[in-house]
Amino acid sequence: MGNPKQKDECSVRMDDLEWDYWMGSEVGQLGGYGFQGAIFGVNGSCKDGTMGSGCCKFQEDEADKCARVGREEEGTSSNRPELGEIVLALQSAALSEDILLLCDNAAALCAIKKWVGQGGKATLATAPDADILQEIVCLLKQRVRAGRATFLIKVKSHRGEPINERADTLAEEGREISDDNKRWVVRTDQLTFEVQKGNTTVRSLWTNSVRNAFRRQAGWLNCKR
Repeated sequence: MGNPKQKDECSVRMDDLEWDYWMGSEVGQLGGYGFQGAIFGVNGSCKDGTMGSGCCKFQEDEADKCARVGREEEGTSSNRPELGEIVLALQSAALSEDILLLCDNAAALCAIKKWVGQGGKATLATAPDADILQEIVCLLKQRVRAGRATFLIKVKSHRGEPINERADTLAEEGREISDDNKRWVVRTDQLTFEVQKGNTTVRSLWTNSVRNAFRRQAGWLNCKR
């Protein structure tokens, strides 16, 4: 028997009848499969207290990358590995090519959008994942100076798009990387809170969820009196 965690993945062949099929998919309709440049699929995974990022390049299996995302001591979130995946793609992309980056996490793209163009004042001081976001901004700046286009496109998750599914598999592999090889591990100076959820202890910085947990606990103590 094979690995029960291993999922089936299909490959894209742009010939004969398959051309019509893939051009009718979400990526095809967005113009992805006809893009004159490099196409990257990225994904992140946050599960069981660990985070992983994955990145793949369309029709270049040797370009697959994954990473274990650190700083779990301050709590885990889906956004952190999703930002990490974008770093992997930008680092993989040559400054001699335009790139199309397909991401299924809207929150990560919104965090980056604040730094694009001439809008309101953006700051890293209050960004929860400033260490990774700063790296993204620097990499994008390099691409702008090189005169290369970078398109970050939101796609739907778990819809069978091969490039998205492959990135998802790589993100899961990233979670399995050893503690010694984690990336983005530097702690901040913010307080960390522990919240008990059933038999599980969850660590987090101060968030609305932590605040609500304290309120629920305070209400339970009042009722107990």
